[in-house]
Amino acid sequence: MPLKKGYKELLAEAEAEIQTLSVDDAIALYGKDEVVFVDLRDPRELEREGRMPGAFHCTRGMLEFWIDPESPYHKPVFADDKRFVFFCAGGWRSALAAKTAQDMGLEKVAHVAGGFGAWRKAGGPVEAPKPRG
Repeated sequence: MPLKKGYKELLAEAEAEIQTLSVDDAIALYGKDEVVFVDLRDPRELEREGRMPGAFHCTRGMLEFWIDPESPYHKPVFADDKRFVFFCAGGWRSALAAKTAQDMGLEKVAHVAGGFGAWRKAGGPVEAPKPRG
């Protein structure tokens, strides 16, 4: 049975409704008090690839629960009047997350085109993974 919507259609719909930042525009926002970068990658990705210093980490699977103030898992960071810039490894999860956050009522959201991979390639600040052992 064919899907009603595949991931490509979901991504196209999300990208039509959200703000997508180039990596250069995202780097220009880095470090500003009114901006919260939200890293959606799972912990294994952070261990393997490193992280953006100062970014708030929220795995994609918990996003809706952490945004909703009615949820027992709500995180106060999402109640702040800030601009939320979502990113993942390559920009797909973050596009869907930004659309979800916007649908839930966060007013100032965007995502980074190309995600953490583009961030690192463009010379954005990166904290190297900690050695295991």
